[in-house]
Amino acid sequence: MKNLMFLALLPLLLSACAQNRNLRQGDAAPELPPGRILSSMEKVADWQLTNASPSDAHYQHNGWTYGAFDAGVMALDSIANTPKYHEAMLAEGKKLNWQPGRRAYHADDQCVGQMYLEMYLKHHDPAMLQPIKAKLDYILEHPSSDSLDYNKKGKEDRYWWCDSLFMGPPTWALMYKATGEKKYLDFMDKEWWAASDFLYDKDEHLFFRDSRYFNQREANGKKIFWSRGNGWVMGGLARVLENMPADYPDRARYETQFKEMAEKVASLQQPDGLWHASLLDPASYPLKETSGSGFYVFALAWGINHGLLDRAKFEPVVEKGWQALLGCVTPEGKLGYAQQVGADPKSFKPGDYEVYAAGAFLLAGKQMYLLEQK
Repeated sequence: MKNLMFLALLPLLLSACAQNRNLRQGDAAPELPPGRILSSMEKVADWQLTNASPSDAHYQHNGWTYGAFDAGVMALDSIANTPKYHEAMLAEGKKLNWQPGRRAYHADDQCVGQMYLEMYLKHHDPAMLQPIKAKLDYILEHPSSDSLDYNKKGKEDRYWWCDSLFMGPPTWALMYKATGEKKYLDFMDKEWWAASDFLYDKDEHLFFRDSRYFNQREANGKKIFWSRGNGWVMGGLARVLENMPADYPDRARYETQFKEMAEKVASLQQPDGLWHASLLDPASYPLKETSGSGFYVFALAWGINHGLLDRAKFEPVVEKGWQALLGCVTPEGKLGYAQQVGADPKSFKPGDYEVYAAGAFLLAGKQMYLLEQK
C-alpha cells in the first residue's frame, strides 16, 4: 500500500523538484524559456514598428530616439527566425538614404549610425557606410576642444551630457570594426574619458546628467542621478566593449568603470524589479521606469554573458528586472512606464511610452535570451 501511495505521489514530487531547480538563489522567478523571451521581443517590436511615438513631432527618424530603437531591432534580428526585422531596418535605411542627422558634431545625430554600420557589416554596401563615415571623418579633421560645461558656448561639439555616451561612442567603435582603422577608436577613447572625468562621480559610481546638476539635490537631500541617463551610459559601455579589441590599451579602464557602475546600479534596484526615475530618491518618483531600466537589464545581462559580472550575484537582478519589464507590456505589445523626453527625473504616467524604451527592451531581451540558453 505504501509503495502504491509513493508511486501515486511520485509525479508531484518530481514536479516540485523541477520547480525548485528552476529557482534562482535569492529570487522567486523561474527560468525563462528562450522562446518566450523571443516572442515577447517580437510583440514589442511589431507594435512599435507600426505605431508612432510621442516624440515623432520633434525628432527625425535619423535622430537619437529612433537610433536607440533601431539598435534594439538589430539585436532582435540577430536571434529572430524571420527576416522581417532585417527587412524593416533595410527599408528604414533606404528611406533615410543612410544619412545621419544634419548637425556636424552632435551625438544625437550619430546614434542612428549604429544601425547603419551593423547593416554594413552584414551587406558591405558602401552606401550604408559612406554618409556616417563622412560625418565622423569631418569630426576627426576638425576636432573640438570646447568646454564640457553646460553654460559654455560650443558645448554641442562634445559629450557634455551623460546619455550622449550611448549615442556617440558605440558608433565610433562600430566604425573601427567596419574599417579596421584605429583612429576612430582612439578618438572615441579620448572623448569618453574627457566626459567621464567631468561627469562621473567617483564616490557614487554614477554619472551626473550634465554640469547643471553638480550642486542640485533631490527632495531627500541626495545628489540627482537620472536613471535613464545612467542606463544609457551603461548601455554605451556594453556596446563599446562589444566592439573593442581585447588588447586595446584602455580596455581595462572601461571594464573597471562598467563593474563599478554595475555594483552600484544592482544595489539600487527597487522592490518592484525596476529602477525609478531618480536613482537616489526613488520615493519622490514612485513609478517604475522602463527607458532606464531596460538598459540596466541589458548591460547587466551582457556583463554576465561576457564574463565581466558574477552570474550567481547578478542573475537574480536581471531576471527580476526582466520579469518586471514584461509586466509593463500591454497585450498589444506597447511598452509603458517610459519617462518622456527630458534631462532629469520627472513624473510620468503608467501608459506613457517611447520608441527608445522599446529599443532598450529589445537589447535587454537579446541578452536575456542568450543568458537563458547557457
